[in-house]
Amino acid sequence: MQGSESRTAVDWLVSAAADPAACRWEWERNPRGVALLPAGRRWDVLILPGELGHRTLAVLGLLRDRPGPVLAGPAGTRLGFFVPAGTASGWVGTGVRGAGPGTWIAVPYPGLRAGGGIRWLVAPDGSGTLTDPGTLELAMEAAAQAAQAAQPRGGRP
Repeated sequence: MQGSESRTAVDWLVSAAADPAACRWEWERNPRGVALLPAGRRWDVLILPGELGHRTLAVLGLLRDRPGPVLAGPAGTRLGFFVPAGTASGWVGTGVRGAGPGTWIAVPYPGLRAGGGIRWLVAPDGSGTLTDPGTLELAMEAAAQAAQAAQPRGGRP
């Protein structure tokens, strides 16, 4: 991410914080380049298990529109998709966790810094673009079907 785009992304992210200056300070001072931001104000985060999350992101990548920001946890074991605020409270899905009001998300600086194991797969661009929940659900279904189709049919003639 370059200069002004990075600043715009930073401004968008810190707008979720009660104290944007403290968030910026944390990014600058934290050796891992991570700050905690509250979910539920500007966005919620749906957290998918690694394999399903990566497959879902691949399906979303086939679409014309850019998905919203996506975080990967350490070793890619979980992916967090930024969705509109209010989505997490109504989401029902096996193995999917929702982060909404009252929860905090560890967020790396949206630039070239290391994130202590947490990294952006799709960095925010500052526009406020979020992944549409309906599109995410369809991508998850397609990803799950593809994973199931790839499974060997053990024990069947």
